[in-house]
Parts: sequence; C-alpha cells; structure tokens
Amino acid sequence: MEDPRWLTPQEQRTWRAHLSAHRLLFYQLDRELQETGLSLNDYEILVNLSESPEHRMRMSELADSMIQSRSRLSHQISRMEAAGLVSREDCEDDRRGTFAVLTAHGWETIQRVAPGHVAAVRRHFIELMTPAQVTALEEVYAPIVDHLLAIRSAR
Repeated sequence: MEDPRWLTPQEQRTWRAHLSAHRLLFYQLDRELQETGLSLNDYEILVNLSESPEHRMRMSELADSMIQSRSRLSHQISRMEAAGLVSREDCEDDRRGTFAVLTAHGWETIQRVAPGHVAAVRRHFIELMTPAQVTALEEVYAPIVDHLLAIRSAR
C-alpha cells in the first residue's frame, strides 16, 4: 500500500478554511431564515419547486437536486406539508412516483422570504469578495462539482 500524500500546510489551511466557511455560512443563513419559520433546507426545497415547471418536481428528482436521501426528503416534505407549504400528488403515468408541489401558501412564503435571504447571502458571502474573487470562486468550484456529480451519477 502506498504512503498517503499528506496535505501540505497551505493545503491543510485551505481545506480547513473551506470547511469552516461552509459550516459557518450555512449556520448563519439557517439561523436568519429560522426567524421566518423556515430552515435553509425548507427554503432550498421551496426554491427548487418555485423554479420548476408547474411548481412541481418528482420526489426522486428533488432528492437528487438537494443531495438528500429519499427518506430524509420524505420526512422533510411531511413537515412542510403540515405547514401548508407543499403537497404531494401521485404521478398519473407512474404509480410509484410522487410529485412534491408548491402550494399557494408556499409560493407566497418564498416570495416574501426570498428578498431577505438574498440580502443575507450578499451580506455574508458575495459582498466579502471582489467581483474577480467571485468569478475565481465559481471557476474553482465548477470542476469540483462536475467531478463529484459524475461520481454520484455513476453509482
């Protein structure tokens, strides 16, 4: 077996800075959204549904887009159904399939909450970088995302 290629001190700092930034940003955005009664995961589901044709997605497609297990998403959708934000509908062409559908209350909620959330993303993320850094970060993350999605789809 080959010896591991340990991270250099700079690579270790970079990796840890990435982890800390991701966790702290998720925590802060989630905390601010909770004041509206939503979690960051709730918000992401509402965004996905609001941007989909007819404000609906197959549950399996939604789970994939959220990078969540189907069972975890199902529990979350149940909580959101109880709050009147989404509903489930059977797929007419596939008896095993189920759609998550944005309700009128869910649509109203995303329209009300989105401006504040976008402002928080700007305040805690975008505005802390120069335009060149924003471009560079997109260029850095794109191949990583593509690589990990390719591994995921190969399974």
